[in-house]
Amino acid sequence: MNRWVVAAIGTFVGGCAGVIAGAPSATAVLEPTRGNTAGGKVEFVQKGNKVFVTASVTGLTPGPHGFHIHDKGDCSSADGTSAGGHFNPLGKPHGAASMPDHHAGDMPALLADGSGKATLSAELDVVTLGAGSTDIVGRSVIVHKDADDYTTQPTGNSGARVACGVIRKA
Repeated sequence: MNRWVVAAIGTFVGGCAGVIAGAPSATAVLEPTRGNTAGGKVEFVQKGNKVFVTASVTGLTPGPHGFHIHDKGDCSSADGTSAGGHFNPLGKPHGAASMPDHHAGDMPALLADGSGKATLSAELDVVTLGAGSTDIVGRSVIVHKDADDYTTQPTGNSGARVACGVIRKA
């Protein structure tokens, strides 16, 4: 009988893994803008009405860095400005992702350690993957040189763009 319980649990867990693996997902590979060394990877997974984001970035100066989804999926300019402004389809003011009113593209700051590496795991409650006006697939992720003050409109005064990556469906 114990074998049947183990087999049933294995089937259930395997089935759940398939559901999670089948969730909409997207990835952005971050490349440095001219004169910078930052790069990394950002992954997004839709789970219900939330999008979970994980990021790993290297080549940063130690300390906090603004981290946003930008409107255009274009990283062709040397300074990253081809990505446009913050993604804001709902017309909200710029602010911290934890506040009720903020741009859809506002994300928590990256905090780089002494070696210039930053990791982030967060959930986003405004954006979606693959459908609707808040869909981020085909847009870009920008890492900024400075910390985001979460109050200066419309950008948070977070400085130059040090890395850019287009969000592509996985």
